[in-house]
Amino acid sequence: MIGSLLRVAASAAAARSLRLAAHDAAMRTLMTLGAGIAVAAGAVCLTCAAFILLERQVDPAGAWAILGAFWGIAGLFYFVAARRRRV
Repeated sequence: MIGSLLRVAASAAAARSLRLAAHDAAMRTLMTLGAGIAVAAGAVCLTCAAFILLERQVDPAGAWAILGAFWGIAGLFYFVAARRRRV
């Protein structure tokens, strides 16, 4: 009798633990997704602002070239850093 009650209590505790773990995983995923969206929106806004400022100094093609070079170098640094972490 006591053994079956202990099994029921243990299974309830295990189910609660699994629910909490699933909730934590879902929250981490949503927070990561939100952070990615925030970074992307910030990059777009800063790129637009930089383009407007650069366009006043040079022609639009030159402004796009400067911004393209900046994001290309930033991407290169990212991939080099990511490769170092994997190796």
